Amino acid sequence: MKDLLRTADLSRADVDLLLDTAADFAKSPFRSTETLANRTVAIYMTKPSTRTRLASETAVAHLGGTPMFLRGDDLQIGRGETIADTARVISGFASALIVRTFKQSDVDELGRWASIPVLNGLTDDDHPTQLLADWVTIREVFGNDIAGRKFTYVGDGNNMAHAWLTMGAILGAHVVAATPSGKWAPDANAVAQAKEIAAKTGGTVEVTNDPEAGAKGASVIYTDVWMSMGDPESERQEKLKVLSPFAVTEQLMALTAKDGIFMHCLPAHRGEEVEASVIDGERSYIWREAFHRRTTIQACLYHLMRGDLQGR
Repeated sequence: MKDLLRTADLSRADVDLLLDTAADFAKSPFRSTETLANRTVAIYMTKPSTRTRLASETAVAHLGGTPMFLRGDDLQIGRGETIADTARVISGFASALIVRTFKQSDVDELGRWASIPVLNGLTDDDHPTQLLADWVTIREVFGNDIAGRKFTYVGDGNNMAHAWLTMGAILGAHVVAATPSGKWAPDANAVAQAKEIAAKTGGTVEVTNDPEAGAKGASVIYTDVWMSMGDPESERQEKLKVLSPFAVTEQLMALTAKDGIFMHCLPAHRGEEVEASVIDGERSYIWREAFHRRTTIQACLYHLMRGDLQGR
């Protein structure tokens, strides 16, 4: 694999390697400063960011490189230059490219035309680096043996729901997405792909419209904001009404396993998708999860630069 463009591109061996390396970088962040020594990494973002930008720039610096942050309007791509031409130009100056944008097809095309590794830092369809950070955190809490455990996403059937099901399937986990039916359900193709992967790994992929059924006995309850960047404001009231039964409350958390934890990719809107007492409570692991955005991006860059990832 030259690039990491989609969660589904990763094999179980790839994921295990990345998670192990991320855990190592958590303990010793400067142990591989030669990886990007005297090199630059372009970080191209058309969506605002807190965690992805901070994590990406820090990861590059910890690998000995220089991060070069680029907004959408910093490049001629905003004036009509093609993605292919932009990818070729960036490849002449940088040793890797991290992209956070809207269309998955844009990231795919950058990967096609760039001669350097391209890392997906988020699209409307997927978020592989976030899921790696989530699973480093999960392994810290529960260990590598996840037999008999259930991992549940609750809320909007968005890119996070897709990535949650896919990564869980790769790892052979029992993963659940509890979402509304209809237009805020997960994409049917993403669900089918996750089920196809799970059939080979021994995992279980479940989609339900019942948040309480999804939460019952779960080791993890995971959620995301209900209004994502790019969602039309005209749908806000309808969407919040439909999603209100999927809020993560103390009552919902009470249905989980005794050692169950709460996770959130952030940013969070307390009082909407999650109660403040849950996200700020003792069972919340959101800050450790956010910390691992750096360790996992660092691991991705490290292994992409070495050509270690084999893909499915």
